[in-house]
Amino acid sequence: MKISTTSRTLTELDHVRLRSLVLRHRHGGASPAHMDAIEEMLDGASLVPSTQVEPDIVTMNSTVMVLDYGTGRRHTYTLCYPPDAAPDEGRVSALSPVGWSLLGLKVGEIARWTTPGGERRATRIVSILFQPEASGDYTM
Repeated sequence: MKISTTSRTLTELDHVRLRSLVLRHRHGGASPAHMDAIEEMLDGASLVPSTQVEPDIVTMNSTVMVLDYGTGRRHTYTLCYPPDAAPDEGRVSALSPVGWSLLGLKVGEIARWTTPGGERRATRIVSILFQPEASGDYTM
């Protein structure tokens, strides 16, 4: 599974929570290749305290507007933890290919991923409509 290789900035809290999720999913039988790719991204991410993350960075529970290069359409996604995912409502798990491709990127950057069916996708982050840290919530 190939996920965007752009450098990421994660909050320290998001990093700890996601590392824990990856470990739990590995023990639950999740695809090793998918978890390897996510762990590689976690290992290479720049970490910042929640109080210091820039407002143009996609963090957990952020709502972003993206431009899909394949369709030319705009979509809105909220990045969430797996139990809260509801793709039909735009709530995407951070452990899904699209969710992981967005996490830690800045407005203007391009997220690239391969769907489970093998289709390559790319979207540009147009704006962040909500970021918990920018709203003063450092523990969401």
